[in-house]
Amino acid sequence: MSAPKTGASGAQVAAVVEELTRILAAGGIADARREAADLIAIRRDAPRFWASTHPDELIDAAEVAALREAARKRAAGAPFAYAAGRAAFRHLTLHVDERVLIPRAETEELVQVVLDGTRATPGGLAIDLGAGSGAIALALAMEGHFDRIIATDVSTAALDVARANALRRAPSAERPPLEFRSGSWLAPVLGESARAIVSNPPYIAIDEAPSLPASVRDWEPPVALFAPDSGMRAIACIIREAPAVLEPGGLLALEVDSRRASLAAELALADGRWRDVSVRLDLAGRERILTARRGD
Repeated sequence: MSAPKTGASGAQVAAVVEELTRILAAGGIADARREAADLIAIRRDAPRFWASTHPDELIDAAEVAALREAARKRAAGAPFAYAAGRAAFRHLTLHVDERVLIPRAETEELVQVVLDGTRATPGGLAIDLGAGSGAIALALAMEGHFDRIIATDVSTAALDVARANALRRAPSAERPPLEFRSGSWLAPVLGESARAIVSNPPYIAIDEAPSLPASVRDWEPPVALFAPDSGMRAIACIIREAPAVLEPGGLLALEVDSRRASLAAELALADGRWRDVSVRLDLAGRERILTARRGD
């Protein structure tokens, strides 16, 4: 079958699905037809079944070309989100590329922990350390009840992605102002007093890189994946420095590696400035979220 015609009027969805399926299948993608439909849907911010229910709708020529390039990138081994340039996160569709981590379900759960832990005391400042694509900060801005939000990252390239995602959100007078600051961990927010600090820091040991899937190891930014000191340096830094920025009773919530969750909790307990230290399970039953409150 030849490629769909892409004149000024574009090409029909069904024909585009067929072409993308061939590209993906040639690259060894197991469920090529489903991924072809998913590529079309996520780039349109539509439900996954959209292509099957709109087979005769036209896709303009520029978007067909973009979809072809996305399919080729996916066939070359790129993670689906990087190929599509999009990732779903809670109620958001974020633009992502190799400058930032791909948001994951565990981080959606981390956001929920922060929302649940601050619902009784609305207002104040929330800080997202290591913002990446801006997923956490934007979700808190959309769903939380804070007066303002600060997102930080040591990577200026990642902050460019986060700022762009923030600009794409629909304006609303009810959403708190969102500020982006460059720097390492707590350094950009010293002098602030926060109701909550949340982070998905790097927590994979450097020598564990060979065991990672190639789609992670070869594509996602190392600065957001790996931490020295057996994966604990960033976590230890945040636990040590966060009390200076949190208000009394303020919430700290960290995504952690399940193999080191107990060690992270021990660090918080040994610090002496934290109370209500606990490790929470994710939906798969793994220890993945550390929470603590600054002591009074």
